[in-house]
Order: sequence, then C-alpha cells, then structure tokens
Amino acid sequence: MEAFFASWKVVKFEHLDDYLKAIGLNDEFISFATVIKPVFTFSQEDDIVVLKTQTVIKESEIRFRLGEEFDQVTSDGRVCKTVITLDGDKLIQVQKWDSKEATEVREIQDGKLIMTLTCDEVTAVIICEKV
Repeated sequence: MEAFFASWKVVKFEHLDDYLKAIGLNDEFISFATVIKPVFTFSQEDDIVVLKTQTVIKESEIRFRLGEEFDQVTSDGRVCKTVITLDGDKLIQVQKWDSKEATEVREIQDGKLIMTLTCDEVTAVIICEKV
C-alpha cells in the first residue's frame, strides 16, 4: 500500500470517453472530464486511507478502511456503495449503484500509477506520474 502514498497527475488516458458513457455520464460531463488532468493524492491517517482528487475546478476526498463498504457520492453525483481492497500490489475499487457496477484497479508499474477502469465490458486506462 505504501507505494501509492504520493500525489499523481494524469498524463495520458485511453478510451476514457467510452468508459464514461458506460457509467452513464452525459456528453457535457464527458467533454469536461476528458480535458482536465486531475491530481490524485493518497495518504493514510491511522487505519484510514485518504484519497483526494484535485482539479482546477473542484477538490473531493474519500476516506475508507480497506475491505469495508462505504457510501460514496462521486464527482458526477452518483451515489455508490463502494469497497476498496488491496489484492497483492493492486488496489481494487468496486462501485455499485442502481443496477450498475464499475471496477477500478490501481497498480504501480515502472514508477507510474496505472488505473484500469471497467464497466459493462468497456475498459479505459489512465496513466499517472508522480507530481
């Protein structure tokens, strides 16, 4: 888990617009989301993991314990039941809302944070570098 504790800036993504359509976002939000380059910051306070997301417009934060489900309101307004687990060196986040489910797998490869997002058999990849 310690390898994640840093700030990471998005430098590249693949198929993000397709993934955002799959989770149900509108075209206006997709246009915005595919232009901004957020910074993700992982830290820890006792047994709580903190994940901050910063953009030029907005900052959000989730706090969680590994393996414990929590309610999450996403930046696009979805209300999800979310659980985040550590499986080996992969941080796996599963979000469930309405009748949908999305999975984000985060891992460190060659000093980069690689995020693989999947919903309805649509997959996107986001590549981040340390700030």
